[in-house]
Amino acid sequence: MVRARDATLLLADGARLVGRVWHPDGDGPWPVLVMRQPYGRAIASTVTYAHPSWYAGHGFLVVVQDVRGRGASDGCFAGFCQEAADGAATIRWARGLEGSNGRVGSYGFSYQGLTQLLNSGGDDDAALPDCLAPAMCGLDERLHWASEGGAHWWALGLGWALQLAAEGCRRRGDGAGWREIRRSLAQGHFTDEGLDLLERHDPAGMGLRWLRQDPSGPEDWTIHPAAPALLHRPMLLIGGWHDPHLNGVLDLWMRARATGGSPGLVVGAWSHLDWNGGLDATLLAFFQRHLKDPAPGTSPPTAPEDPIRLQCCATGTWHSAGDPSELQGAAIGWSLHSEGLAAIRCDEGELRPAAVPAGGGLVVLVHDPWRPAPGRGGHLGPAPGPVERADLDRRSDVACFSTAPLAHDLWLLGTFHLQLRVNADQPSFDLCAALSEVSPDGRSVRQLTTGVARFGPGQAAASSAGRSLALQPLATLVAAGQRLRLSLAAAAWPLIAVNPGDGSLPAGGSGPGHRVISLTLDLDGSRLGLEPLVRAN
Repeated sequence: MVRARDATLLLADGARLVGRVWHPDGDGPWPVLVMRQPYGRAIASTVTYAHPSWYAGHGFLVVVQDVRGRGASDGCFAGFCQEAADGAATIRWARGLEGSNGRVGSYGFSYQGLTQLLNSGGDDDAALPDCLAPAMCGLDERLHWASEGGAHWWALGLGWALQLAAEGCRRRGDGAGWREIRRSLAQGHFTDEGLDLLERHDPAGMGLRWLRQDPSGPEDWTIHPAAPALLHRPMLLIGGWHDPHLNGVLDLWMRARATGGSPGLVVGAWSHLDWNGGLDATLLAFFQRHLKDPAPGTSPPTAPEDPIRLQCCATGTWHSAGDPSELQGAAIGWSLHSEGLAAIRCDEGELRPAAVPAGGGLVVLVHDPWRPAPGRGGHLGPAPGPVERADLDRRSDVACFSTAPLAHDLWLLGTFHLQLRVNADQPSFDLCAALSEVSPDGRSVRQLTTGVARFGPGQAAASSAGRSLALQPLATLVAAGQRLRLSLAAAAWPLIAVNPGDGSLPAGGSGPGHRVISLTLDLDGSRLGLEPLVRAN
C-alpha cells in the first residue's frame, strides 16, 4: 500500500513550495527521491517515468514539488534563474521529512533534469543530493536549450515557451489566453504566430527572451554553474540520440569526469518524450545502490557497474564500456564530388572515401522562400526520430552526395562534422544537413541524423577555410549494400526559422521581405568526417 499527501516547504523569504509525497506502507525510515518541476506535481513526469507510487512501493519516499510560481506553489515563475536557492532549501527540507532516513536522491528530465544541478548549497553536504540522475538537460542556455549552429530551435523553442505561458494563464484564471495558445499549438499556427502569443501572454518569460536573443555568440547568454562537489556525487546521466539536449548531457559527463567523478552515462534510441519503455528498473537499481544501506558485512560501492551504456538505433542492441572510446569504430571520412547536377539528380553527387583523391566541382543551390525546404524528424522535429526523406531529396533545392554501396556493415558512433566552402549572394544564409542510409534500390532514404549552421553578415562571403557544420551525435549500424547519403539544403522549416537573407535575425516562416538566396558549394577540399562522441580529458 502506498499513501500520498501534500507537504509544504516554507522558504526564508516567506514563499511556500508545495510538494506531493508518496509514502511506502510502514514506518520507515526510507531514503527520499526528489523531483522539482513546473508542470503540476500530479503529472510527476509520467510521460517518461513510472508513477511515483511505483518507486514508493520499492521503499522510497518520493517528493514531486511544484517549483516557485507553478502549480500550487507561491511566487512568480522566473525560469532557471530561480532554482539554485530553492533547490538547496528543498534538499535540506527533504532530509528531515517524517519517515526519511536522511539520504536524498534526485531524478527527472528536461527542466526537472536541470533543477537537480542548479543548487546554491556549495560544499554544504546537507543541501546537495547524495546522488542524482539528470536526464536530457545541460548547463548552457544557448547551446543546450535554445539553439544550435547559430540558429534557434524554432518549433521546439516556441512550443515549449507557449506551454509555460499557458500554465501562467491557467494560474491567473485567463481561460481565453489558455485556449488561444492551445488552439494555435493544435492547429500548427504557432510557428508563425507564436512570438505574438508570447508577447501577449508571457512577455517576461524565459522562452521569449531566448527567442529574441542572437544565438550566434555567447554574449548575454547564461551558462549555469554546477558545484564541483555536486558533479563529484554518484550521478547517472541519461540522454537520447533523437533528443535536442544530448550535447548538454555529454557536456555534463565530461565536466563530472574532470572533477574526478565517475558518472554513469546511458544514451538510448529515444526522443525527448518517447523512451520506448522507460529506464525505471535502471534508475531503481541506481538509487538502491547509493541510498539504501548495504547488506551486512559489505561496503557501499563507489562507482556504477556499467559506466557507459549506448543503444544502437538500428538494432536496439545495448553496448557497455568504461569509456565511449572503447566503443568507437575506425576513423572514417569522405570528400564531396559532383559534376554540377547534385541538386537536380539525387543520385549524381558522390561521397568518396578520404583515401581516394579529393572530390571537387561546383553545385549551385537556390533557396526560394516561397517554398523553403522542409525539415523533418531528427532531434529538432515536432515528430522526432528516423524518418523517410526520399521525397525531400528529390527536390531541386536539396543537393545529395552518396557513397558507393557499403562492402561491409558499418558501425557509426560519434559526431559527423562537415567542412565545406560555401559562397552566398546575400548577407546571410543557412546550411542544413541530413545524413541518411539509402536502400540498394534507391527507393528508401532513411534519415539518421541532422544538423544546421547559420551564417550572418560578415560570414556570408566565401572563406578559404570553409564552413563548419556539426550533426547530432549518433550510434547506429548501417548494413552492407546500403549507401550513406549527405543531403544539403538552405532551409529546414519549421525546425529553424526561414532565413530572410538580409542579415536580420530570422523570426518565423517566409515573408514578403525574404530574399531568394543562391548558394555556391565549392566541393574542392570538402570533407565529411566522423569524430569521437566526447573529447578526451
